[in-house]
Amino acid sequence: MAPIASCPQSSALEPRGRRSRWSATAREGGAVSTATPAQPRQLCSAGSGGAVALATGGAASAEGPGRPGPLQDETLGVASVPSQWRGVQGIHGETKSCQTASIATAEASAQTWKHADAEVQTENPEPARVLPVSQHDSPRLAAFLRRVEAMVIRELNKNWQSHAFDSFEVNWTEQQQTVTCLHTLGYPPAQGQGLHVTSVSWNTTGSVVACAYGRLDEGDWSALQSVVCAWNLDRRGLNPRQPSVVVEVPSAVMSLAFHPTQPSHIAGGLYSGEVLVWDVSRAEDPLLWRTGLTDDTHTDPVYQVAWLPEPRHSHRFQVLSVATDGKVLVWQGVGVGQLQLTEGFALVTQQLPRNTKLKKPHRGETEVGATAVAFSSFDPSLFVLGTEGGFPLKCSLAAEEAALTRMPTSVPLRAPAQFTFSPHGGPIYSVSCSPFHRNLFLSAGTDGHVHLHSMLQAQPLTSLQLSHKYLFAVRWSPVRPLVFAAASGQGDVLLFDLQKSSQKPTVLIKQTQDESPVYCLEFNRQQTQLLAAGDAKGTVKVWQLSTEFTEQGPRETEDLDRLAAEVAT
Repeated sequence: MAPIASCPQSSALEPRGRRSRWSATAREGGAVSTATPAQPRQLCSAGSGGAVALATGGAASAEGPGRPGPLQDETLGVASVPSQWRGVQGIHGETKSCQTASIATAEASAQTWKHADAEVQTENPEPARVLPVSQHDSPRLAAFLRRVEAMVIRELNKNWQSHAFDSFEVNWTEQQQTVTCLHTLGYPPAQGQGLHVTSVSWNTTGSVVACAYGRLDEGDWSALQSVVCAWNLDRRGLNPRQPSVVVEVPSAVMSLAFHPTQPSHIAGGLYSGEVLVWDVSRAEDPLLWRTGLTDDTHTDPVYQVAWLPEPRHSHRFQVLSVATDGKVLVWQGVGVGQLQLTEGFALVTQQLPRNTKLKKPHRGETEVGATAVAFSSFDPSLFVLGTEGGFPLKCSLAAEEAALTRMPTSVPLRAPAQFTFSPHGGPIYSVSCSPFHRNLFLSAGTDGHVHLHSMLQAQPLTSLQLSHKYLFAVRWSPVRPLVFAAASGQGDVLLFDLQKSSQKPTVLIKQTQDESPVYCLEFNRQQTQLLAAGDAKGTVKVWQLSTEFTEQGPRETEDLDRLAAEVAT
């Protein structure tokens, strides 16, 4: 078996420090260069001779076989091989995106409502059971009843005549011992012009008080502009210097009256003779109706207005106006914004009842100026007029006699006067009919006296001097038959209780400290403890009355009847 020739490692044959031509490599820029011989050589040959020659440094020469020679370096060409590493390690970037399916939107609404029925059924009423009659001895019971009958009757009669509990009434309200001022109301722009409060009125709910601004002293106020103001006293945050409603009026307002059933409707009489009706709930345009300046309109100031139910429709109301031109006119709202005259009356001296002692008037001066009116609470056609001549007149809406006047009007005027009462010492400013007696009324005038009249006689039942100056207003209490209030020219509000005194006022309230006149006052029919009064300072004061003026005393109505009957006879 021939020996196997092996190829020695080239690194073992390469001298240190020299580069072998077989393994010389160079790296340039990432490419690998390998030095190779120009011609391939036989590095290893079979046989031992070749191995020994290599070991001893001798080798066969390239120039010829068997010629020894040293190893020599050769410079060969450079072979470039592209780098696969950079391609593998390079940065790969990809951009990808995805799109979801389209998003579907929808709107939906639902309306639900609930409805429920409920019933309450009481149990069937059971018939009253008749209790069985207990066993008793009828003859003995009858004998007992006959024996005590006279004694029981006698005691019952004694109790009936006793007055021990006459003044006792169950009252759960808080007792008010004194008269106090709850509110002091005013409108500064009107007060700055020196205007007076000429009239006050409460609405049908008793929560709103209105006042008219004008002038009652001497002077020509025909061109004076004025206002009507109203305050809701039940409203939170009440500002006494800022009314809830302010209505501008082209002329001084002399009188006001709230509608009996419509809380926001109010009638007013002007110095110019016009009559207007406002709806104070309409802030933009409160004017509802007006008479306008026509032949039917008053030619003198309207000193009082009142609401009257229509004869055939008690739920509908008309406006009655009284003026110093001698006319009493009744108006009805028709159309848009117009008050139309439906009937009228005229006071003429020649047609007054004969018991009136008047001086013979000058030619052409036949009209009798009316200054105040009050209607009976028992007869809707009966009313009392106060006049400039100082005498009260008993009048009727049912009068049929034509008035002897040349004043042009769209409807014929009638003469309403039926009876004349004894006069005051000057013009009458106020009259008031009793809400508790059909024949009694009060009158007050410039002589400072209040007259208590009966419809049945000319002379007053009594005459009370309450002031040394004018009395501008008098009103019966709506809850106390023997109580009335008066407003004086000395700045006082006088409360009179005829049950306590027939000559002196029970309470004197000082409304103005400088004795400026108090021109008007009104009781509140719903909240009976309230009394409103207006004065020359342009102020409305709301007084809370003490309990003695709001609770009716024992047999007070009977005392009023006795007073009227005793004097009238």
